[in-house]
Amino acid sequence: MKKLCAGLVLAISFASATAFADDTADLWKAKCKSCHGADGKADTKEGRKSKIDDMSTAEWQSKHSDAEIKKVISEGKPDTKMKPYKDKLSEAEIDGLVKYIRGLKQ
Repeated sequence: MKKLCAGLVLAISFASATAFADDTADLWKAKCKSCHGADGKADTKEGRKSKIDDMSTAEWQSKHSDAEIKKVISEGKPDTKMKPYKDKLSEAEIDGLVKYIRGLKQ
């Protein structure tokens, strides 16, 4: 019985984590992909035009803290087309995007 309960807890936890990851990927596609690309390399028309950094490189990843990334998502970036999302996304969604960006590392 204990094994069954433990198995159910693990299955539910895994399903919740998978659903959250899927939701974050969908959020990336809806809000970020058009400029930053599917892989964070910014190899898109807008990414090239605006000279957006490739977020998948080890150099970019090591240069930017989670707090800095979260701030840019929340508050936008002055003098760029990066608009603030603090009023459009929840804190959990923004945190999810930070983790998603960290997962882009090559």
